[in-house]
Amino acid sequence: MSEAGTLSNRPVARPDLAASSGAAALPFERERLWNLPNTITMMRIAIVPTLFFIPYSLSKTGSAVMAWLFIVAASSDLLDGWLARRSNEVTRIGKLLDPLADKLLITTALVMLMAAGRLTGFWVGLMLVVIIGRELAVTGLRGIASSQGQVVGASWQGKLKAVSQNIAVGALLFHHETLGLPAHEIGLTLLALASALTLWSGYVYFAEFFGNSSNHAPIDNGDAGDPA
Repeated sequence: MSEAGTLSNRPVARPDLAASSGAAALPFERERLWNLPNTITMMRIAIVPTLFFIPYSLSKTGSAVMAWLFIVAASSDLLDGWLARRSNEVTRIGKLLDPLADKLLITTALVMLMAAGRLTGFWVGLMLVVIIGRELAVTGLRGIASSQGQVVGASWQGKLKAVSQNIAVGALLFHHETLGLPAHEIGLTLLALASALTLWSGYVYFAEFFGNSSNHAPIDNGDAGDPA
């Protein structure tokens, strides 16, 4: 889901602080896992293993099937986020699974495209390292922030990065000329753009977190997830 970095004073349960002050720890309210938004997220994760067959689906028809599977899965991220906010069903498990599903989808598709021989060369390999490395770094940053009672929200740069990544991977999966357009070349161009946006959005997260860490205010946009 989305990314925008504003400050919020929403209370965060901190059992360690409660214990040190002699107060009772704030209990987390029991949540329902199988609501509609979380079910859609789980379906997105279920599509990930089908991407393992990319190296065996290199024909024009097979490539189109893989591309449309990816597009449907990536588009469902917008749907589950909208439903979660509309029905007030934003859950902790949803906040965990949603960005995990996005990262699994993008990473698996890129690795399998490389295994299929459609992504080759030094510069393309460097772009993949940048994209995957940034995801690991930001995930680690969110873990550190969470342990301090902070939430690292998402930025508009991250939204733009996620969109360019998804379109790039979709085009690379089509590979063959589609609708009269050179899908592979378009995909490579957008992947380069996504790599630049990946570095930019990653810098924004780290700069904002360490810039605000001194005041210990939660960094949160009140949204349910992170597309990137």
